[in-house]
Amino acid sequence: MAYWLLKSEPESYSWDDLVREGQTEWTGVRNPAAALHLKAMAVGDRGFFYHSGKEKAAVGVLEITRTAQQDGDEPRWVSVAVKPVDALKKPVTLAAMKAEPKLAGMEMLRQSRLSVSPVRDAEWTVLMALASA
Repeated sequence: MAYWLLKSEPESYSWDDLVREGQTEWTGVRNPAAALHLKAMAVGDRGFFYHSGKEKAAVGVLEITRTAQQDGDEPRWVSVAVKPVDALKKPVTLAAMKAEPKLAGMEMLRQSRLSVSPVRDAEWTVLMALASA
């Protein structure tokens, strides 16, 4: 299983929206690097749902339920299907991530503009610990 971090502006689509709907198509990713990450996802992979914008925090865990398919008219853009798994007991803020030395190499912190990025196994463990502290 691989781990990911998927960002969304909560004003556009929030964790609560995903929970209410039960599943969604993760569309609209128009960055080549982020699109490659979507293409690498497998059914059963897990990801953090991250509220960007004002909140700047991981707030829930989601699961990939369908691999990449074309999103729109151009084959290079893809979407995946996701469903909620569970809300984090405690949101993990961007400030908390930056303050944790074990997360210094995390892709989301190194390339903060990417809307989809991988999370290494050790980083996932640290983030889950921060969420339950």
